[in-house]
Amino acid sequence: MLQFFGKSISRKLMLVVLSTTFTGLLLSALAMLAYDIRTYQSAWLDDLRTQADLIARSSAPALTFNDPRAATENLALLKSRPAIVEAAIYGPNGKLFASYAREGERGPVPPAAEPAGYRIDGEHIVVYQQMVANRELVLTVYLRARYELMDRLRNYALILGTVMAGSLALAGLISLWLQAAFTRPILAVTEVAREVMQRRDFSLRVKKTTSDEIGVLVDAFNDMLNEVGQRAAALEESNRILEHETAERRSAEQALRVADRRKDEFLATLAHELRNPLAPLMNGLEILRMAGANPAMAERSREVMERQLRQMVRLVDDLLDVSRITTGKLMVRRTPVQLQQVIRSAVELAEPFIKSRGHTLQLDLPAEPVWLEADATRLSQVFSNLLNNAAKYTNAGGAIRLDARVAGASVAVRVIDNGIGLTPAMLGRVFDMFTQVDYSLERSNAGLGVGLTLARRLVELHDGRLEAESDGPDQGSTFIATLPLSQTAAPPASAAKPDETTGRRFRILLADDNVDFSSSLATLLRSLGHELLVAEDGLRALEAAPSFQPDFAFLDIGLPGLNGYALARALRANPATGDTVLVAVTGWGQERDRQLAQEAGFDHHLVKPVEPAKIREVLAREWRAA
Repeated sequence: MLQFFGKSISRKLMLVVLSTTFTGLLLSALAMLAYDIRTYQSAWLDDLRTQADLIARSSAPALTFNDPRAATENLALLKSRPAIVEAAIYGPNGKLFASYAREGERGPVPPAAEPAGYRIDGEHIVVYQQMVANRELVLTVYLRARYELMDRLRNYALILGTVMAGSLALAGLISLWLQAAFTRPILAVTEVAREVMQRRDFSLRVKKTTSDEIGVLVDAFNDMLNEVGQRAAALEESNRILEHETAERRSAEQALRVADRRKDEFLATLAHELRNPLAPLMNGLEILRMAGANPAMAERSREVMERQLRQMVRLVDDLLDVSRITTGKLMVRRTPVQLQQVIRSAVELAEPFIKSRGHTLQLDLPAEPVWLEADATRLSQVFSNLLNNAAKYTNAGGAIRLDARVAGASVAVRVIDNGIGLTPAMLGRVFDMFTQVDYSLERSNAGLGVGLTLARRLVELHDGRLEAESDGPDQGSTFIATLPLSQTAAPPASAAKPDETTGRRFRILLADDNVDFSSSLATLLRSLGHELLVAEDGLRALEAAPSFQPDFAFLDIGLPGLNGYALARALRANPATGDTVLVAVTGWGQERDRQLAQEAGFDHHLVKPVEPAKIREVLAREWRAA
């Protein structure tokens, strides 16, 4: 037998599987058998003791009244328990009082009681159960029942034998399956060798599934294939790397060309857009020098200069917003605003340019107020950009329409023009940074190509979306801004009007190292009747402020000697200037700059260039609050 199993790995495997299975089953069977014998015996004892206790309780009165007949009748009820063959009741003196024996099983009932307990008597189990009351023995019950342990052992042996035979058969099948698993790697080696010979593909490998002799064979075979195919694989990898690097270089070169072209276009456009307002400003200054005797000409020049100055401010603001977009710092401050007021503000900004192009503008707004949670200034910037864009790309004398429709929990604002339209390709790129629809030299007011990019980003910051539609070239364009409605909006408190300060005179401290700015602003404020103290550095402003006791202090941040933040803190700490309204007037306009100004004690933050209307608005607001 051992010689048969020792000839091959597969047979050894079968021996291991069968012997392990047999040993495990045998030990399990013995353990289960021992457990079952113990459980069976315990169950029988519990059952017989319970039955004896019931008989004792029901027969105690019969013993008390010396009624053997009643006791015998109680014992006769054991006919319903075929396994119990004998029973008896003994008095407190241990003498037999009543007995019972099943027919066909009749034998000598013990004449006297034995001590409480049990014993195994061949194929029977004998139980003596005593009943004690008040520490005195009342009676003893004797039960003799068939144990039938051998029958149970034979049944168990039959079941376990069947299970063991089935398990060994299953183990044999498993061992056969494992034999196939042993031979499968050898077949895999053969198959791979055949494919290598036919296809000359040395990259093929045999999967190692074992670490025995077959595993050693697989490793040796794979090492041989690796040695043969190593140079070929290295050459192919080199080719792939070279192709990938070549593709990356081409892509990078193309991206650099595009970036260089767009940079040149942007710089050229920026220079063009900045020079356009500068020329009218220079001409206007010359006219003002010459126009002392012609007030009408001077007034027209001032209007032109103001319009061109606003254009330059808008260009600078756009450049700053581009920086905020690229750094992820473009933010909005939401308050309850009315859509109609925001649109009217945008129309005021865009209307001069629309009229200069000879366009007609039609507004169609809801009659009922439409409330949004939005940044009114930024949202007005969105719609003014869309209106300017429509006017820019519509031939002179065109028609522009702006309408708003509420649908469910949102409102859709459309800006429609009958201008040059958009091609399908441009529809996908019109919101890209620095994108120009018209690249011709004849285009007018082309801008920097950031208006639509800003508009879309601002709409998205308001949880909305901005989309473009066009039927094609010369078919006009439609830009749709969809914004969510406010659920809890309430009308904001009305702001103070600048003219509410008429007749009120303030003491104003102006600190700025830009002499042109400070002198021009001081002249403007003095013309409004206010008393001015001008300082060119922070230390002079701090020294003069306590005795001057200004109502307002307009402070630059980048002051020499003592910067604006430190000056503001010092003014706040001095009782003579602690209640002064502090206004930061600076070229720094990032959100971080506003936060620093607020922490330093400033009440307002204005970004240069500051329109005089903003200054008057601050004066009016604080005067009204006081």
